[in-house]
Amino acid sequence: MTVVVVEHRFLQLSEVAEELAVSDSQVYHMVRSGELPAIKVGGRGQWRVERAKLEEYISRKYDETAEWVRSNPLIDKEAP
Repeated sequence: MTVVVVEHRFLQLSEVAEELAVSDSQVYHMVRSGELPAIKVGGRGQWRVERAKLEEYISRKYDETAEWVRSNPLIDKEAP
């Protein structure tokens, strides 16, 4: 028996929060601030994040973190 896993193109904010291991409210703020691209759909205007945009966001965060690490080297302080 073959199991087919279907990945949806769009994610709910709660699913994004689970993927990033953060709270729903943090994801909502990221979307509302424009940090994470999203769309509003349906009559009630529910937010959805395209999986590809989430992957781009994660990649961008890796790049930003690497730059931050380069700019803020860990300095071992030797005890006298």
